[in-house]
Amino acid sequence: MFIFMNYTFDQVKEIYEMPLLQLIARAGEVHQKHHVMGSMQRCQLISVKTGGCPEDCKYCAQSSRYTTPVKAETLLPYEEVMRRAKEAAARGVTRICLGAAWREVRDNKPFREIVAMVKGIQALGIEVCCTLGMIEPSEAKVLKDAGAYAYNHNLDTSEKFYPSIISSRTYADRLKTLQVIRETGLTVCCGGILGLGETVQDRLELLQALANLDPPPESVPINQFVPTSGVPLEKQPPVPFWEVLRVIATARILMPCSTVRLSAGRHTLNFEQQTLCFLAGASSLWLGEKLLTVINQAPSKDEALFQLLGIDVPSP
Repeated sequence: MFIFMNYTFDQVKEIYEMPLLQLIARAGEVHQKHHVMGSMQRCQLISVKTGGCPEDCKYCAQSSRYTTPVKAETLLPYEEVMRRAKEAAARGVTRICLGAAWREVRDNKPFREIVAMVKGIQALGIEVCCTLGMIEPSEAKVLKDAGAYAYNHNLDTSEKFYPSIISSRTYADRLKTLQVIRETGLTVCCGGILGLGETVQDRLELLQALANLDPPPESVPINQFVPTSGVPLEKQPPVPFWEVLRVIATARILMPCSTVRLSAGRHTLNFEQQTLCFLAGASSLWLGEKLLTVINQAPSKDEALFQLLGIDVPSP
């Protein structure tokens, strides 16, 4: 059951600015009340259509407007996607997200091929999430009927800062897509990116916007921007870890029933930092060498971390 609170900005700010030890402790209490401490959902992203996106997101290496190491590719064949999905399942992955570098979903042959992938992966007993850009009710229903469980569409940042990052679509476009997802019956995966040049106030406004969705997203990915050569934001400095931790803990308190996902940029955090994130309420992470086009923590390090902390280590 998801709790709708309609937080004010000042309420969000008050939580975020709590003394850090008190903030972590409170987030941990909320987490233990609504989730199982030590349980970690393992997810994997499969980029089924990489590069060539017409959007101008200043952080994204898949935009066709910038010269980056990422080149446009055709849709992955069904057989290759299923091979990767089966390998992921063998590693204990219980959720797979299919990503395509599209501005929006269209009812065409590539979309129908992705629908077939959804059916195939769902038949393996794995939750399927899709992130394919803006979507209309008719296509969202097709995904739902095919067995898709969730749809990802991030707000990225605050509404005020958003035009500084993206001009090819509006914040209202994103909110409309979230409404379509919700009304179709898919669960909502929606979070943001830290390190785009935003202020702390922008981060708090993002958290406020997420928490005040009615109901809040079932899944909230917290990403750290991973710079790629060629994108306008490639020189952005990293966000200090303690600010990342505050965002995760605040998200957990604001959205007690949601799954907070420690997402892109996790490879920059050592085991101690990741452990603090788990104590503060993160209960899901992404496996695999890459998250779409950016580096992820090596699988060997993931297994070492799971063994160290006793996190859902599957039997051999």
